[in-house]
Amino acid sequence: MAQHGGDEQPRTRRGQGELEAQVMSALRQAPGPVTAGWVQERLGAGLAYTTVMTILTRLLAKEAVARKREGRSFVWTPAADEAGLAALRMRKVLDGEQNREAVLASFLTALPASDEQLLRDLLSSAEDGAAGLPGAADDDRPER
Repeated sequence: MAQHGGDEQPRTRRGQGELEAQVMSALRQAPGPVTAGWVQERLGAGLAYTTVMTILTRLLAKEAVARKREGRSFVWTPAADEAGLAALRMRKVLDGEQNREAVLASFLTALPASDEQLLRDLLSSAEDGAAGLPGAADDDRPER
């Protein structure tokens, strides 16, 4: 087994999604739209600029961040809070299934009674808010 210098620390591998969570946290703390370089500075730990760009691009594909061209580069903002990100992940899982009804039915029956009632209340509120407005329930959904 090869020996390393005494001062070297073994690199530990980050858990899945850990870097994404760190990038999202930095973006939520930002004073407004920021560059990838700004995010890189906040994360530190010798993280490469290309790694930050890769994470931001993955988050963009997941609709978790938004970007806008500013000059020759982009500035980034979070597109969702923690609850919104969880909802995006849930929707992505649901979109990947062929039998949506079975998945939703299974999800609903696995909920504790209090969460089931909360879901029913939220659905009722959504229906009340959309009364008389054709397609209003879909207005805030991103186009596919």
